[in-house]
Amino acid sequence: MSASVFIDGAAGTTGLEIRDRLSGRRDLSVIVLDEDRRKDAGARSEALNDADFVILCLPDEAARESVALIRNERTRVIDASSAHRTAPGWTYGFAELDPGQAERIAAARLVSNPGCYPTGFLALVRPLVRGGLLSGEALLAVNATSGYSGGGKAMVAEFEDGAAAPTAFRAYALALGHKHLPEMARHAGLARPPVFQPAVANTYRGMVVEVPLHMAQLKPGATAADVDAALFEAYPAGGLVRVAQAEAKAIGIEDDARTDRMTLHAFADPAAAQMRLVATLDNLGKGAGGAAVHNLNIMAGLDPLAGLVLDKE
Repeated sequence: MSASVFIDGAAGTTGLEIRDRLSGRRDLSVIVLDEDRRKDAGARSEALNDADFVILCLPDEAARESVALIRNERTRVIDASSAHRTAPGWTYGFAELDPGQAERIAAARLVSNPGCYPTGFLALVRPLVRGGLLSGEALLAVNATSGYSGGGKAMVAEFEDGAAAPTAFRAYALALGHKHLPEMARHAGLARPPVFQPAVANTYRGMVVEVPLHMAQLKPGATAADVDAALFEAYPAGGLVRVAQAEAKAIGIEDDARTDRMTLHAFADPAAAQMRLVATLDNLGKGAGGAAVHNLNIMAGLDPLAGLVLDKE
């Protein structure tokens, strides 16, 4: 008998991505509310409590309200909002983050999906902190650019409804505060959040996340080869997170778009004693919908990669 899934917020950008990945699956059945019942509180409450698994694709406050509507201990929840990413009692849904994390997700009732920017940042930084190459007291910066679908329907309309896009590239969060910062610091094991410099580019999907490093920030005697080794050890071949085998000449924001994978690069200039750590991913794939389906597969005891796209067609 297939497990039932209700996507609360299925009409949004992330919800549509998840539905697309679940379409045609015989091991899962999706509970769908008609358009006239989608915003009916009673119908939503019924679906939330009937489902084996609920995936929340909602604004933060609405996600909290949906969790409060679940009146049983059987329904398991994956929250794709930022409402519960550092909340007590919630398991962080980044299966590759630490040894044993996938097992913790498999056993959890409440799982918080990581943010798209934190996914790239954590993939690069967490293995270095965990392995002692980078101190938890390190002061870091992260430069990141996303496709405009990361801004949801309003930003998609802004870029697509007019005769021309409003800009090719736009930096934002210039006051430096951002809701992703507590998540980045907590799950990286850092005492202080990084200086976060996000931007949006005139492309629908895709993401580049970069962490620049001076080698002096690493533990004494550490080399670029040590960083490479830590990344390769953290992410064995065959999973959704892969470490580039060869040094690329250039990196594009669309490199991992339309897939659910993430690719990590470590570039070094020994003479200048500097490094650039770079992650590419799809903000709607490994950064959102693909991550939610990965977590769902793990929690349901299914093939972890079922319904996911590892390579572009």
